[in-house]
Amino acid sequence: MKTAESKMNKAINVLTSEFAAIRAGRANPALLDRVTVDYYGVPTPVNQVGSVSVPEARTIIIQPWDATILSELERAILKSDIGITPNNDGKVIRLNFPPLTEERRRELVKDVSKKGEAAKVAVRNIRREAIDRFKAQKKNNEITEDDLSSLEEDIQKLTDKFVKEIDKLTDGKEKEILEV
Repeated sequence: MKTAESKMNKAINVLTSEFAAIRAGRANPALLDRVTVDYYGVPTPVNQVGSVSVPEARTIIIQPWDATILSELERAILKSDIGITPNNDGKVIRLNFPPLTEERRRELVKDVSKKGEAAKVAVRNIRREAIDRFKAQKKNNEITEDDLSSLEEDIQKLTDKFVKEIDKLTDGKEKEILEV
């Protein structure tokens, strides 16, 4: 039961990190989490080579601690899939996020719904695996029929709790995207 719960928590964490990477028209430093810079031959995350700040709702500023890597940082952002062109002023890199079009917002909402549905499927698969394990224990006479039905009930309650959590996260992200 605890294994299933921890796996379901991981599914929620994956969904949360995927949602953080979706650009909702607002500047979010989490967008840079997957961007790495070649820092003296070592791929290093952006937040480890400088400070990342959000001074305005649509701007991220990256101020590297070592000014010599500005061009590397700029190159890494251009190569990434965030779709923003960096502005290098010699001291800091600015990322300006344009407002999203209505069509793009709808596409993002569809993407969010797909990711939410995939997380629900993952949670349901974890439930199915747990129930299969319980049935195998019953077959080996490790647990009774009453224990099996009680465990199935408990795992279903746990699944319902996580599905509600996924729905809440998905709805929140959709509202954030559609907010103008």
